[in-house]
Amino acid sequence: MDSSGFDSEGRLFSSATEMWAEELGPTATANASSAAEAEAAPAAGAAASNGGAGEEVGGEEKRKEWYSKAIAYWQGVEASTEGVLGGYGCVNDADVKGSDAFLRPLLAERFGTAKRHLVALDCGSGIGRVTKNLLLRHFNEVDLVEPVSHFLEAARENLTGLMDQGEDSHKAVNFYCVPLQDFTPEEGRYDVIWVQWCIGQLTDDDFVSFFNRAKVGLKPDGFFVLKENIARNGFVLDKVDNSVTRSDPYFRELFKKCGLYIHSVKDQQDLPKELFAVKMYALATNQPKKQKKWTEKAA
Repeated sequence: MDSSGFDSEGRLFSSATEMWAEELGPTATANASSAAEAEAAPAAGAAASNGGAGEEVGGEEKRKEWYSKAIAYWQGVEASTEGVLGGYGCVNDADVKGSDAFLRPLLAERFGTAKRHLVALDCGSGIGRVTKNLLLRHFNEVDLVEPVSHFLEAARENLTGLMDQGEDSHKAVNFYCVPLQDFTPEEGRYDVIWVQWCIGQLTDDDFVSFFNRAKVGLKPDGFFVLKENIARNGFVLDKVDNSVTRSDPYFRELFKKCGLYIHSVKDQQDLPKELFAVKMYALATNQPKKQKKWTEKAA
């Protein structure tokens, strides 16, 4: 992640490392790589030194400030489609159509066409827009995780009428008001973990930590879908809502740190030209031996 980038106020950064040092403090940035490695090798990480504790406390305060500023921004946004889509409610239909076209063949490939009880997790669910318009079409149960309380309450209200009872019900089940950097899913519950337009709120090390924790929530054939804005180069830091829009190479480097393999990637079509490009990634936790198209590891 050495590519240059800039923020919404026009400041240029020579690298993501420089940007994170500014936002989180140099000590927190220096510890980010070792923290990510510790996630993959906790036993080795346990032997790490406890030195520099005072500096780490300062870094943690800046980290808390990073997240609290983002939450404060979204707490001031109306709990509506127009609100959660930043004034671009018009993209809802194209977004859902693109997601459906991406997800449907993946489900058939991974789980077959036979009837099966499928469960999904909607991360950064907001008001339940994706759950209502997409996930409940394909999954019998959907859990939602969202840190902004009035969004989650709106989701509960929006989805209550859709909680059909019966043998083949499709319903929202659990509503978790927890930020992704603190969330750990129930072990082995989910066929798909859907992460859309929210991962930019996480710092790089929390990105890696989240996916490493979330892996335990997947069933053996389960996978992630990440749908996100894409910067043309490097990254763009939004100082208003404290989010980072990453480039495709930036994402691929993070996927590699998470130990995730790219199954397929698709561009979202039919969005207004003034918006960021959007990509959808299907991500697997293991590299299958026989299916060639699962053999590309994020690089």
